[in-house]
Amino acid sequence: MPIAVAFAATSALLLTGCGGDDGGSKAGDEIAGADTDKSTASPSSGAPEVSAERPDMTLPEDVEERFEGWKTGDATKDAVLADAGRAQTAVTYAVTKGDPKSPALSFYQSGTALAGSQDWVKGIVEAGLTYSGSVRYFAPEISVFDKESAGVSYCADESKAYNKDRKTNKVDKTPATDDSFVLYSTRLEKNDEGVWQTTKLESERGNKKCVQ
Repeated sequence: MPIAVAFAATSALLLTGCGGDDGGSKAGDEIAGADTDKSTASPSSGAPEVSAERPDMTLPEDVEERFEGWKTGDATKDAVLADAGRAQTAVTYAVTKGDPKSPALSFYQSGTALAGSQDWVKGIVEAGLTYSGSVRYFAPEISVFDKESAGVSYCADESKAYNKDRKTNKVDKTPATDDSFVLYSTRLEKNDEGVWQTTKLESERGNKKCVQ
């Protein structure tokens, strides 16, 4: 069972995947389409460096994240996409470290997205779980609203990600379902250090756009 699904009974954040805001969309939050490719790349590919010292987010050997189509060829869009991907990795890293207050989370997220992610990670840690396996992020769509705000939506394939007992390291490899596929919708805002922080994060499991 994908790790987010495991908390259906204990976390109201189930419907918002890896943390976030369960509120409705507001004006200016809409996600517009963008050209994407089919290449596999890390979220940092092609992104310009910023002055901020980025936190280490080295994941365990049994945890993998793949970002497909994460480059557009446009410098601004690629910077936004890179930090959107890093915001997801920050959640994964916090889970594997067992640290809801991980500095990586507050580096790449703020606002309701950060609060939701911290609560979500806390629920996983308190349940004695982490996870093992691979998550694929694909079909990103991006709209740059202005110099300091943007919107990104993308799909996640968690069909090969499984719950793992933090003490025994036992992995629960249950069959995947439509709920293993998630549509994320996010809003990002550029901070004073040049980091595109995710400020709002919503998700929908089993969305037909993402189910494969």
